[in-house]
Amino acid sequence: MTLSELRYVVAVANARHFGRAAEACHVSQPSLSVAVRKFEEELGVTLFERGRGEVSVTPAGEQIIAQARRVLAEVEQLRSVAVQSQDQLAGPLRLGAIYTIGPYLLPELIPALRERAPNMPLVIEENYTGRLRERLKQGELDAIIISLPFEEPGVVTLPLYDEPFMAVLPAAHPLKDKEPLHLEDMADATLLMLGAGHCFRDQVLERCPDCQRTVTADGSTPRNLEGSSLETIRHMVASGMGVTILPCTAVGADRYAQRLLAVRRFEDPAPSRRVALAWRTSFPRPEAIEALRQAVLSTPLTCVDFIQPGAT
Repeated sequence: MTLSELRYVVAVANARHFGRAAEACHVSQPSLSVAVRKFEEELGVTLFERGRGEVSVTPAGEQIIAQARRVLAEVEQLRSVAVQSQDQLAGPLRLGAIYTIGPYLLPELIPALRERAPNMPLVIEENYTGRLRERLKQGELDAIIISLPFEEPGVVTLPLYDEPFMAVLPAAHPLKDKEPLHLEDMADATLLMLGAGHCFRDQVLERCPDCQRTVTADGSTPRNLEGSSLETIRHMVASGMGVTILPCTAVGADRYAQRLLAVRRFEDPAPSRRVALAWRTSFPRPEAIEALRQAVLSTPLTCVDFIQPGAT
C-alpha cells in the first residue's frame, strides 16, 4: 500500500470517473486503474462499482476512502510541520473563498499579502460554502473566507469585517429618488437574486422575507429573476431588467456610467454580513494565518467596517 494508491482512490471517489481522476493525478488511466485494482486486491474489498461511463463508491469503499482522506491530510500536515520548522511564510497557502467574496476581495488581497509574505503565493479556489467546508475538513484547503454564521468542529473562525448591503437600481427606476431605502421597498419591484445554494441569497431573504414572493398579485408575471453570479446580476440591472441587493464590495458603480446604474443605501441599521476567516485548529502555520489576516485588514475596501482582534 502506497500514498500514491491512496491518492488515486480518493481521486476516483471525487471524480466518479477513472479518466478524470487520472487527469487530476497527472497519470495515465491504465496506470491509475491498475493501482486501484491492486489496492482493492490487497485489502480484499471492492471500493468501486464500475459502470459504463460512471463509477459509484461501495459502502465499504466509503469507509476506507474516508480513512484514506485522513491519512493524506496527516501526511500533508507532516510536510507542513517540516516547513514550519524552517519558515511558516514559505510555500503556498491554499485559500478558498465563496463566490460572492472572492472576485471583490482577492484583487486587493493578493498584492497586500505579497508585500508581507513574498514567498507565500496563494493557491485559490472559489466555491460554495458547503464545498469549501468539506475541502477544509479534508485538508485540501488551508483556510477559507466565508460569511458567518459558520460552525464546524475542529475549525476556528476569526471575523474580518462587516459588509453592508446596498440597493442597485436602473438609473431611471422610481426608487432612485428615495434615500435611504427600506428593504421592503425592494420586495415590490422585480428583484434579481442569486440562485439557490448561495449563502448571500439566504442572507437577503432572512432580512427581507417579503422578497421571497415570486409572482405579482394577479399571479401573471414572475416577480423575482435569478442570475448565476453577482456580476451577471449587476449587468442585468444595468440593462433595465430589475433591481437587486448586493454586498457593497460588489456594487462596482464605477464600471457603468451614472445614466445606467443608481446605488442607494438602506436605512439604519443597514442589513449586512460578517465576513470571516476559518482554518483548522491543527493547522501548523499560525504565522501564515496572521499574515493573511493582516493583509485583509490592509486592503482598501472603503465600504466595509474592519474588525480588530478582540472586537465583537
